[in-house]
Amino acid sequence: MFENIRLAFQGIWSHKMRSFLTMLGIIIGIASIIAIVSTIKGTSEQIKEDLIGSGNNTVNITLSQGDSAYSADYYSDSSVVTPLLSQELKNEVLKADHVVNATFFYSRTDYNSNVYYENSSFSGGKVYGVDKNYLDTCGYQVRSGRGFVQQDYDDFRKVALVDSYAADTIFPGENPVGKILEIGSEPFTVVGVIRQASDSLPNMDSPNEFYNYYESIMGTVLIPNKCWAIPYKFDEPENAIIRVDSTDNMSAAGSAVAKILNKSISSTNTNSSSNLKYKADDVMQRVQDLQKLSESTNSQLIWIASISLLVGGIGVMNIMLVSVTERTKEIGLKKAIGARKKTILNQFLTEAAVLTSVGGIIGVILGIGLSKVVSKVAGSPTAISVPAIVGSVVFSMLIGIIFGLLPSVKAANLNPIDALRSE
Repeated sequence: MFENIRLAFQGIWSHKMRSFLTMLGIIIGIASIIAIVSTIKGTSEQIKEDLIGSGNNTVNITLSQGDSAYSADYYSDSSVVTPLLSQELKNEVLKADHVVNATFFYSRTDYNSNVYYENSSFSGGKVYGVDKNYLDTCGYQVRSGRGFVQQDYDDFRKVALVDSYAADTIFPGENPVGKILEIGSEPFTVVGVIRQASDSLPNMDSPNEFYNYYESIMGTVLIPNKCWAIPYKFDEPENAIIRVDSTDNMSAAGSAVAKILNKSISSTNTNSSSNLKYKADDVMQRVQDLQKLSESTNSQLIWIASISLLVGGIGVMNIMLVSVTERTKEIGLKKAIGARKKTILNQFLTEAAVLTSVGGIIGVILGIGLSKVVSKVAGSPTAISVPAIVGSVVFSMLIGIIFGLLPSVKAANLNPIDALRSE
């Protein structure tokens, strides 16, 4: 085997130009496929990052009534009992597969948050009543002041945190720490300013997504969930956010946690009009749909690029037939001194496989460079796929074996006497 490989490289080196032209179809085909696959993978990763954020991996699970988000302000049906999320449910959520952390929280939006600072209204933002897991689950960091401590929850302290957007909106040019916010006519002292580690701009494909984004840039005020009943004096449902160990597990984990939370919905909600149910935001399904659309388009390009591999394979077959003709006397001499058909067959198959493998390796290098050029010129992201590289080299070797089989069989079946007589 090693001797056959050495002879193959010797033959390639002794006919450099001919060998290069033979490999050209393989090189172009492999380079095109590597560039296309890299672009597909890069685009898929970009879609995923745009929709869910890089490294965030959080899933919102919200209470819905029918197709709309449930609001205690809107639904006053006496047959509807607001579900309560207990610590036991949270423990069960934390034990769910792929769940790294979880938080339960209350929320109010701009139209009913009732937040004021001096004579200014905090219009357009959100107020959340959060547990002690909220900051860690959602990836918040304390920028100044402090976060919530256990004593805040135990003593029902009227304290608040503001994110960096709310700090700029409510307290422009001022240090928010120590200032007094009026929330639902109750005074809350701001003890800290927080920010998210990664503030990525999301894709906005609907008016609801735009409004959610608008509210997020207007800012968020957080208070301890134990104090929620102080400014907002009636039962309200809690929602949940979970952080998952991997982006690929977000859909499964979100669905599993939604099933757990639905246990909290009271059996007294017998009125069919209530239709209360916790639902997970299935962002990953949107990601997969967009990725499939991108991949189906680019797969057509892969088939087109594969045509050059077919042309390259025919070129290999042609040059190997020429090689057999040129080396007829050599084959006859080897057979005359005892070489078997198998030995001759393996020699020419090895030469064809080495020729296309070298072309495949050059094509991979060219394809990686081409993908970088496409990324720079078109501005589209690329990501090199190691399986695609390995598969391309193996595939190019198979092309050599398949298209080199006919010339190899012809060489192996030559009559030694006729071969020695040939001119």
